[in-house]
Amino acid sequence: MLSLTARQTSRRLVIENAVRTLAITALRFKSTVPTTTADMEIAGQQAPNREMTWSSDQRPRSEIIRDPRFVQADLLSQPRPMAAIELIAEEPVREVEGRLACCDGGGGPLGHPRVWINLDEGKPESCSYCGLRFQMKPHHHH
Repeated sequence: MLSLTARQTSRRLVIENAVRTLAITALRFKSTVPTTTADMEIAGQQAPNREMTWSSDQRPRSEIIRDPRFVQADLLSQPRPMAAIELIAEEPVREVEGRLACCDGGGGPLGHPRVWINLDEGKPESCSYCGLRFQMKPHHHH
């Protein structure tokens, strides 16, 4: 039979191990559900500079974060890149002398193939790859 001090020591160790296990489990499986309304808004936004989707077949971020692959993900620490569609919209229209504009996508390995854009209409036309807009400069005939 165990002495009184041995039983107390044994009981104390069991309790300490149980508390340690609970603490580790709580840290490992901590909830990633946003706790405040501000956190919920941030987690549900498409991008920091865009509230809604930019394509008709795109699922909203608020639906996607309910998928099983995001159950244990800390959504507030995930990268939040700016929406390219809004950044391109901020770019000014490039005025071109002739009726044809050439967009090479910035060139190099990260660019897109060279595209020739017809500017006969007189209104801004966008590149089908990157979305940059081009317009023919107005010519004043005397």
